Parts: sequence; C-alpha cells; structure tokens
Amino acid sequence: MTNKSIFTKEFKLEAIRLLELGETPGTVLARELGIRRNLLYKWQTELNIKGDKAFRGPGRNAAKENKVAVLESENKKLREEVEILKKAAAYFAREME
Repeated sequence: MTNKSIFTKEFKLEAIRLLELGETPGTVLARELGIRRNLLYKWQTELNIKGDKAFRGPGRNAAKENKVAVLESENKKLREEVEILKKAAAYFAREME
C-alpha cells in the first residue's frame, strides 16, 4: 500500500503562488502545507517549464482509465455469464422436449 497523496492542480498552483510571494520561506511553507520542501520546488519547476500544461498528469485521467478498465472487465465477465446461461437454457429446452 502506498502513502502517495494526490494534490489538485489548484492546490499546487496556490502553493507555488505563496512560494513566489516570498513572504514565507519555502521550508516553512512546505511544512505548513504538509508537503516536502523539494516537492514544492519540483512543482514550481514543472510550472515554469510546462506552463498551462503543467499538472495534467495521471490524477483524474488515471482514475477514469482505472474505472473504464474495471467496467470493461466486469462487462467481459457478464458477457461470459450470458453465454453460459444461453447454453444452459438451450440444454434444458432440449431436455423438456
């Protein structure tokens, strides 16, 4: 099990904004936000490099992809069950004749 926290894009942007205001040192700000100092600077670097495309990583898309994978797996299982039931119904229909 992992203890990896997922932070929203809004949280990251606000943390970077507070860091860039310079009113609070990065170490103190990170402690107040409950994150590691190097993570705060990593977010800042990512924003500077990627701009508007920063923080679009796995977050929500991964959750959607995981949900789709679960639903596809369930769909496959249900299709298999339907096929088994069709065969059973055909078998018992012949027995009734």
